[in-house]
Amino acid sequence: MQLEAQKKLTEEMRRKQDQGSMQIQGEVQELAIEEWLAVKFPLDTIEEIKKGARGGDCIQIVHTRTEQNCGTIYYESKRTKDFQPSWIEKFKADIRDKGANIGVLVTEVMPSDMDRLGLKDGIWICNYDEFKGLCAVLRESIIQVSTAISTQENKGDKMDMLYDFLTSSTFRMEMEAIVEGFTSMKIALDSEKRAMQRIWKEREKQIEKVVTNTIDMYGSIKGIAGNAIQTVKALELPGNDENQQNLLE
Repeated sequence: MQLEAQKKLTEEMRRKQDQGSMQIQGEVQELAIEEWLAVKFPLDTIEEIKKGARGGDCIQIVHTRTEQNCGTIYYESKRTKDFQPSWIEKFKADIRDKGANIGVLVTEVMPSDMDRLGLKDGIWICNYDEFKGLCAVLRESIIQVSTAISTQENKGDKMDMLYDFLTSSTFRMEMEAIVEGFTSMKIALDSEKRAMQRIWKEREKQIEKVVTNTIDMYGSIKGIAGNAIQTVKALELPGNDENQQNLLE
């Protein structure tokens, strides 16, 4: 009984430790999202949702040099082992509550029916790397729609039109094409990095081999010819010339 109790205690401690680790990683991703947006889009307002308050993690209010509040993008970060479908409905409710135009769920684990960035039930879902490209495209789309609407009158409610466009199949296909380009570039870059590392390693081994053979050859000749051969300082121990001079004296 005591051994069983000890096992339960150990398991409970491990579970709490894992939860703490995941929470810390989640907070790191939240901060990374906010920092990326703030640096990438200095004209925009990035509002953090305080801990304990209802809602996602931050809101991006899009501005240009000529127009304020073109639209808003709502971000929520998730970093857990399993994707929960209930996140989507809750996030949609938070988006409506905040009056945001579009929502982006940045998650480490994708839904079971998705293997990459996509639109699901009106919410954009992506991983952190995909978020970096998605946020720029969403922002530019919001600016373009806002500009088009501001030049027209009586063409419908701005928020509804913006939401309809950003959740349309046309926009989704455009986004998927852009993401495919980003993905291909990343795969190519990773492949180039691996190839260069392999080449550098081969060169390093070749150089080591040449140096080793040179040292062996120099040692053999030095042993035969003695002082008749000129000293190569790079292949001698420090102070070797002084030691030889002392022996001659």
